[in-house]
Amino acid sequence: MNKKEIITEIAEKTGLAQKDAHLFLDGFVEVVKEAVGKGEDVSIVDFGQFCVTERAARRARDFRTGKEMVVPAMKAVKFKPGKSLKEAANG
Repeated sequence: MNKKEIITEIAEKTGLAQKDAHLFLDGFVEVVKEAVGKGEDVSIVDFGQFCVTERAARRARDFRTGKEMVVPAMKAVKFKPGKSLKEAANG
């Protein structure tokens, strides 16, 4: 499902105009990006949680050249699905 299809589904389920559903989805994405950018976790009950994790620096090998290189430490975002989302996926 892509963004356009999500907007259409939101509009149908809520009775909002597609323009308003588009604004809602863009606002939601922006709020989540800002919170994650600050290092905060975002939890939506029964849906899931966006968590910021830190990955340590590590050594890796370039498969093309065989040279060893260092992958720098970085922050990553993980999504942990909630109970109802897991249940929906498993039928």
